Amino acid sequence: MKMDDYETVLAWSRNELFCSSNGWEQNRDEKEVYRWWEACVNTPLDDFVRKGIEYKHELIGYTDLAYIKDQTAELGIAIGASHYWGKGIGSEAGRRMMEYGLDEFGITIYYAETNEYNMASRRMLEKLGYKETGREGQEEYRGKEGQLIHYEYKVANYKNV
Repeated sequence: MKMDDYETVLAWSRNELFCSSNGWEQNRDEKEVYRWWEACVNTPLDDFVRKGIEYKHELIGYTDLAYIKDQTAELGIAIGASHYWGKGIGSEAGRRMMEYGLDEFGITIYYAETNEYNMASRRMLEKLGYKETGREGQEEYRGKEGQLIHYEYKVANYKNV
C-alpha cells in the first residue's frame, strides 16, 4: 500500500455497494479519507497489520490481521473493486495473509466474523477452513440488520503449512 493509491481508496468510499458491504460511511470527506489512508500507509501498530491486495498491478482491496496477541489474530478482507468480487481473490489473499501471520508472528489461531447476510464472506471463510463458533451481536450489511457469525481457524487444520 502506498499514498499513490489514495484516489483508488477515495473511489471505494464513493461506491455505495462497497460501503454498505464493509461498514464504511459513504461519501466521507476527502480530507478524512486521506488522513485515514495516510495512517494506514505510514503508521505501523504493534497488534495490527494491513496489506494491500493487488491484481493486474492495481490495488483492488486489502487484508489485515487485527488484535495480534499470544499467537492469535482476527483476519479481515475487503475487496474495494466490486467487479472483482466472487473471483476467489479474497480467498487467496486471506490464505496468503494467514501464511504471513504464521511466518511473521507465529499465529496459530485465527478469528473472523461476518454478517449472516454476507454469503460471499461466509463461503470464503468456509473455503479457507474456518469453522463457525457462535452467533452473537448485530451489524448492518447492505442496509439490513443481521446477526454476526463468529469463526475460528486453527493452523493444525491448515494443509499447506
